[in-house]
Amino acid sequence: MRYIPRLLLFAAILTFNSCLNEHSKGSLDEDQVFTSAKDVYVNAVATLYNYIGGNADSQGLQGTYRGVYDYNTFTSDEAIIPVRGGDWYDGGFWENLYLHRWTADDQSLYDTWKYLYKVVVFCNDALRIIDKKRDLLTESQYTSYQAEVRALRALFYFYTMDMFGNVPLATSTIDNMKDSKQSSRPEVFKFIVKELQEVEPVLPKEHSNLKGAYYGRVTQPVADFLLAKLMLNAEVYTDADWTDNQRPNGTNIFFTIDGQQLNAWQACQYYCDKITADGYTLASDYSSNFAVHNETSVENIFVIPMNKILYKNQFQYLFRSRHYAHGGAVGTSSENGACATLTAVRTFGYGTSQVDKRYTANLYSDTVRVDGKVVRLEDGEPLVYMPLAVEVNLTNSPFIKTAGARMAKYEVDRNAYNDGKSPDNDIVLFRYADVLLMKAEAKARNGEVADNELNAVRQRSGMGYRPATLDNILAERLMELMWEGWRRNDLIRYDLFHRVYDQKTNSTGEADRHTIVFPIPTRVMALNKSLKQNKGYRQPLS
Repeated sequence: MRYIPRLLLFAAILTFNSCLNEHSKGSLDEDQVFTSAKDVYVNAVATLYNYIGGNADSQGLQGTYRGVYDYNTFTSDEAIIPVRGGDWYDGGFWENLYLHRWTADDQSLYDTWKYLYKVVVFCNDALRIIDKKRDLLTESQYTSYQAEVRALRALFYFYTMDMFGNVPLATSTIDNMKDSKQSSRPEVFKFIVKELQEVEPVLPKEHSNLKGAYYGRVTQPVADFLLAKLMLNAEVYTDADWTDNQRPNGTNIFFTIDGQQLNAWQACQYYCDKITADGYTLASDYSSNFAVHNETSVENIFVIPMNKILYKNQFQYLFRSRHYAHGGAVGTSSENGACATLTAVRTFGYGTSQVDKRYTANLYSDTVRVDGKVVRLEDGEPLVYMPLAVEVNLTNSPFIKTAGARMAKYEVDRNAYNDGKSPDNDIVLFRYADVLLMKAEAKARNGEVADNELNAVRQRSGMGYRPATLDNILAERLMELMWEGWRRNDLIRYDLFHRVYDQKTNSTGEADRHTIVFPIPTRVMALNKSLKQNKGYRQPLS
């Protein structure tokens, strides 16, 4: 992109100064860059999608390390990166994630904050440009460009609010980030809902996961999915003080939608039904949603487009998980790290006669075979993953390199670049199975029977009937959505995140639930003295 001033906006985030009118030497003036409606869309709107994925640590919503995905996955009972002797200690980073020992001084937490706010600031700049260049646009173009950018900004505010709770709410480029007022989590939640509800009717109805003009873009079904997720978590997000062990009741949280007063659970169902009406359905084959060429999925709603030739986005998770010999057998290197927890494999029924059929779709387990041949270690012995041998620290374990069932959700792209980290599988962010499970949970919480929705998901994978109790829905969410980045969100909603689970055996310091949000990074607070640290975390010294 030839237009440079956005780099300066990013510098404003780093310094929390609003020096937005400076220009780099050699940069082009806006009047030179924006001469047509196409220029406005390409350079102000379309460029924002470059930041959904990433190729560096803490960048992108998924695909890289030490960012949004890892903070939502390896802090839960779903997945773990154990210490494997000299591997994966990394200064205690991964162990601390699992044991909830993060601090406001953690560099990766700061980098994730910077990433999220970088995109927010870029969205605000895009809205400024759209306004400034309105004379180049038709009324329809002006309205649709604004709606798309506001929806993108709402998406990033969703992740920011979900992770950090009380955060600054900047809505224009004239907001001075250094002095930006901190908004409460309920205020940010209200803002996100309002933004999405206002722009949703303007957004196109197209399926964003399909190749074409709307591929990878925020369309109406994407906004509806996000609204459903917000409603499902309304009890959490409207709670101004999550440390007092009290929470609002979703039955008594109301939203006005199409002239109706709906409680949180009814509102969640409303948006789920809208997505169904838009033609989404369950794919007959669960695994097809994660195939190398998954752009034709009838189930995927929002994805990070992947193309090893066209895009820089990376998907590093398979690479991170497989044993070295396993990686070699599929033609890549590997890092032999991430694996499922004991809770996860037991939820699937591993070791029993009732193993869920999605277990092998999600996890490499036991004796490893590639192309029907047993993968062997250097000594000639078969490579055998040991799902029940997982420990937080495997240094003294005989299974130091082989403990844990490994990630298998995405089909291996044998033609991927960069040691397999640049495949052609689109990364799935939002999926219709989640819609059905959200609706099931909303119905159950509202005192309604939700068996149809829960069992539609189960039957697709050849699994038998289960009653739609809240416990069964939570277990189903783990099995269906394994590796998709929602587990922390689920556990918080179920009031389990701060409690003892799996090998996280000491939760004494989390009794007040303060860990359901992360601390505001110390470096951010040092630059904006008006910010207050989230309760339960140390307020930095002045």
